[in-house]
Amino acid sequence: MLRIKKGDTVKVLSGNDKGKTGEVLEVIPKTEKILVKGINIKKKHVKPRRAGDEGGIISSEFPIHSSKVSVVCPKCGKATRIGFEMDKENKVRVCKKCGAKLK
Repeated sequence: MLRIKKGDTVKVLSGNDKGKTGEVLEVIPKTEKILVKGINIKKKHVKPRRAGDEGGIISSEFPIHSSKVSVVCPKCGKATRIGFEMDKENKVRVCKKCGAKLK
């Protein structure tokens, strides 16, 4: 189960983009990977598919493993671990550092 959701702001903990922050665009639970805006950008060579189309080199984001990122708490602004609490009938994500509830 992934504790990261689409729309969260995350900070990269390891790799070439270490220390950068970005917004989660997509979560892929099957492979436990996430797609983060502006992070892990690679160049892809694309062939023209039809007559009139242009081929070339396109830069785009590629997925990174969810263990390499940490969620940034909107209240305290720090990279934190995520905990869960029961709020009446609902399970709510909470910041482990300040205790603030995450959306």
